[in-house]
Amino acid sequence: MPRPLILAIALVLVSPLTANAHKMWLLPSDTVLSGSEPLITVDGAISNDLFYFNHHALPLDTLVITAPDGSQVEGESKAMLKYRSVFDVPLRQKGTYKIAVPRSGVFASWEADGKPQRWRGAAKDVAAKIPANAEKVEVSETVGRIETFVTNGAPSDRALQTTGKGIELIPLTHPNDLYVGSKGRFRLLVDGKPTGELKIEMVRGGTRYRDSQDEIHATTDTNGEFEVEFKEPGMYWMETSTSDAKTTVSQAKTRYLSYTATFEVLPK
Repeated sequence: MPRPLILAIALVLVSPLTANAHKMWLLPSDTVLSGSEPLITVDGAISNDLFYFNHHALPLDTLVITAPDGSQVEGESKAMLKYRSVFDVPLRQKGTYKIAVPRSGVFASWEADGKPQRWRGAAKDVAAKIPANAEKVEVSETVGRIETFVTNGAPSDRALQTTGKGIELIPLTHPNDLYVGSKGRFRLLVDGKPTGELKIEMVRGGTRYRDSQDEIHATTDTNGEFEVEFKEPGMYWMETSTSDAKTTVSQAKTRYLSYTATFEVLPK
């Protein structure tokens, strides 16, 4: 992976919420369809403006597509271009698909020979990457997840089951049943447990063409739940993040967790 892309992903994973940071996202061409075998195309990118390709493609090496029956299916026609990745998903089953890019690893920084160095990769490789003369070594574990949801026919929930690792979303309102004027309710888990005090930022796409980001902010309650009222139609990007000391990597003292999702809100 090119060094600039490694650094971009690392910074996104470890940065706190900010309206001006690069955003990682998946964007389906449709979210609600009906037919014997409709097909969607999904774009993935890391960008300055929401849903506009202007920075880096999103790596798809950990792409997981969960079908309505809980099985995993492969994305078709996958390609990674300079500014975006793309793949197709034939919706051969009726119900809801969850499309996810889970990512985990470590981010390390140090100084060697008077020069700052940074590296991101698999935990098993970090010891070999840090030179013996390194000083001011800092290693952090990163656990992130990027998701979106698509339904063929009636919504279902089997594909929405969680794994118990990192931050995950349980939609109390189905993610493909969001409309202007309605309220969406969601629950966030950290390692499978509902978690309060998580700060959520939600932004409608098209930020390139308006002066204000118009962020929606929410905070999870003691049950890990939060509610958002949607006032305009469009594709919405959601993010939350947190950190703790529950590392699984011996060299890391801090674990950074992030969760990102894309939802479509339809007109009434």
